[in-house]
Amino acid sequence: MEAKKGSLSISSENIFPIIKKWVYSDHDIFVREMVSNGCDAITKLKKLDMMGEYQLPDDYKPSIQVEVNPEEKTLKFTDNGLGMTAEEVEEYITQIAFSGATEFLEKYKDKTTEDDMIGHFGLGFYSAFMVADEVHIDTLSYKEGAAPVHWVSNGGTEYEMEDGNKETVGSTMTLYLNEDSLEFANEYRMREVIEKYCSFMPVEIFLAKENAEPEYETIDEADLKEDDVVIEHIHEDAKMEEKENEDGEKEMVEVEAAKEKVKIQKRPVPLNDIHPLWTKHPNECTDEEYQEFYRKVFMDYKEPLFWIHLNMDYPFNLKGILYFPRINTEYDSIEGTIKLYNNQVFIADNIKEVIPEFLMVLKGVIDCPDLPLNVSRSALQNDGFVNKIADYISKKVADKLSGMCKTKRDEYEKYWDDISPFIKFGCLKDEKFCDKMKDAVLFKNIDGKYLTLKDCIEENGGEVVEPNDKKEDADSAENTDENNVEEIKTTIYYVTDEIQQSQYINMFRKQGQDAVILGHNIDSPFITQLEQRNPKIRFQRIDADVTEHIKEEVAEEDKESFKTISDSLIEIFRKELGNDKLDVKIEKLKDDKVASMITLSEQNRRMQEMMKMYGMSGMDMGGDTTLILNANHPLVKYVVDNKENENVSIICKQLYDLAMLAHKPLNPDEMTAFVERSNEIMMMLTK
Repeated sequence: MEAKKGSLSISSENIFPIIKKWVYSDHDIFVREMVSNGCDAITKLKKLDMMGEYQLPDDYKPSIQVEVNPEEKTLKFTDNGLGMTAEEVEEYITQIAFSGATEFLEKYKDKTTEDDMIGHFGLGFYSAFMVADEVHIDTLSYKEGAAPVHWVSNGGTEYEMEDGNKETVGSTMTLYLNEDSLEFANEYRMREVIEKYCSFMPVEIFLAKENAEPEYETIDEADLKEDDVVIEHIHEDAKMEEKENEDGEKEMVEVEAAKEKVKIQKRPVPLNDIHPLWTKHPNECTDEEYQEFYRKVFMDYKEPLFWIHLNMDYPFNLKGILYFPRINTEYDSIEGTIKLYNNQVFIADNIKEVIPEFLMVLKGVIDCPDLPLNVSRSALQNDGFVNKIADYISKKVADKLSGMCKTKRDEYEKYWDDISPFIKFGCLKDEKFCDKMKDAVLFKNIDGKYLTLKDCIEENGGEVVEPNDKKEDADSAENTDENNVEEIKTTIYYVTDEIQQSQYINMFRKQGQDAVILGHNIDSPFITQLEQRNPKIRFQRIDADVTEHIKEEVAEEDKESFKTISDSLIEIFRKELGNDKLDVKIEKLKDDKVASMITLSEQNRRMQEMMKMYGMSGMDMGGDTTLILNANHPLVKYVVDNKENENVSIICKQLYDLAMLAHKPLNPDEMTAFVERSNEIMMMLTK
C-alpha cells in the first residue's frame, strides 16, 4: 500500500474539543474506552470462530496488554482481536462513523431523548485525544492476505496511513501523552484506573512497564505450566537433623524431603475478574463468595445484612447483586453505591435512576446490556425503560424480604431494626411495594417480641381489613353514627421513647397491656398511612390518654363527692402553678405509686410533629397537655386535705414538673427551678 494522507471525514474542526469537554466527564475514562474496544474486537473474533468463518489458533488466549513507558511518555493498548484492514481503518476510524460533527451536536445535544447510542459512533477510540497529543494505530486484520496498517493522527483533522509492520492479528494503540496527562504513564496510576473501570471486563487485562527488567519466581516443579518461561531447574537436598532415637542414641534424621524446584519468569497476573459473581447462577454461589465479593468491591469489612441476586432474561436482560449494608445512622444520612455495568463494562457508580429512592442505602452491582446510555456510556437516558428496571428492583427486594419473613423469621427479625426505616419509607413512596410488604412489616413490642400488623390487631381484639376492602369499609364508616366510629376502631398503643415514657410503660405492664415501639422519625407518617389503609385501626401513644385499663371506675354513689374533690384539686393546682387555663383531670389510677402524669392527645401531638417537620415549630401546641392527678395517691390526698398548708405550693409544682419530666425534657429555666425545689425539699427532710 502506498503511503496515504487525508482528512478525517467530519464537517467541523471542533470535534476534539467536543470530545474532550462535553462527551466525557472524567478524563481517566479513556482507559475504559480503549480497553472495551479491545474487548469488543476479541469478542467479535471469537464469534467468527464459532460461526466457522475463522479458526483460532489452538494456543489462543484472549488478552489485552497495557504498557506504560514513563521515559517515552507513552501508553500502549494491545489486543489480539480481529484487527482492521486499511479499508476498515478508513471506515471506522477516519470517518468517525457519522456524517458530521454539526449533525452530531444537533441530534444529540439533548441526551435525554434518544434510545441506545452505544455503537452508533466510533467515538470510544477518540477519547484517547483527551490525554494524547498524538495517537498511532498498528493493526493486522484476521482476514487472509491482509496487510498490516500503520495510522497516525496528531489530534487535528489530518492523518497519515501506510503499511505497517505488525506481525500478529490484533491492534495496538499507542498514545503519546500530553504534558497534562503524564500521570497515565505511571504504572501505579494506571493500575488504579484499570481497577476502577475494568475490574470485571470479560477479557483478561495485563499491565506492565515497557522495557522493565524481568522478574522471577521459584515454584515447585510439579506446579510448572506449559507456557511458563523456565530460567533454571533447582535441586534442593533433603534437610537432615541430629536426633535421639528410642535407645537414646543420636542419629541423623531427614526432617524435610528433597525438592525439585524451577525458577521461572514471573507469571503475569490479570487485574480483572472475567467471571464476576453476578454472571453466575445464584445456586452456584456460596455465602462466603457473596461476602468476599462485597468486601472486594465496596471495601466495607462490616458483613452485609443480606443480599439479593438479580438474574433476569425477560422482558429485559439484567443481572446483579444488591447488598443491604449494616447501618449505624439515620436513614436520611445514608447513601449506598450502585455500580452500573453494560456487558461487564463499568458505566458509573452513582446511578440513581435505576434504584428506587427508598433503596438508595443499598450497595451493589447491576449489569444491564439493554440500558439506554448516552454516547459516552456514562449517563442514562431518562425513559420509561429505566422506570421498569427500578420497578423490577423494587419488586425483587419486596419478594426477598417477604420471603425471608415467612421462611427465615428468626433471621429476619435480627435485621429488622436496621432495615425498618427504609422499608417504611418504601411503603410511603411506592404503593405496590407497600402491598407486597404489608405482612412483612414488623413491630417490636415493649418486651422485645416482634409482631406483624395482623398480630397487633388480633392481640387487641380487632379485625384485619385488607386494602381492597378499604372503600367498602369507608362507606360503612360514613353510614355509622359519628359517636360510634371510634368504637369500631382497634387501638394499637405505641411508645416513641422507652426512657422518657418508662412511667407509662410500667403502668401498662402492670395491667398486662402491650405497646409497640415506634421510635424513628419515619414512624409518624408511616402509621398515618397504615390507618388510611386500614380504617378499623388507630395508633395511639401510651401517654395520649388515660385508658380504661389503667384506671378505676368511680362508683355511682361516690361520683358526687369525687366531683367535689376534683373541682378542689383543679382550683388548687391552677392557683399554685399560676395558670388558670391549666387543663387538669382527676382519675383513680390502679397504680397507686403514680401521683401525676401528663397526657397529650394523639391528634394534637401528630399535628405538632407535622409542623415541626415542615419548619413550623414556632406554632407550639404545648398548652394542649393535660395534667392527670391520681386521686388514690397519698400526695394528692394530702393536697386536698391540707390546702392551706404552706407546703402545698411546693408539692403542686413538684408534682407538675415530675409529670412533665416523664412526658418530655424540661426547658432550661424549668429544669433550674426543678433542681432548686428538689434541694429545698431534701433540706425540709433534714429538719
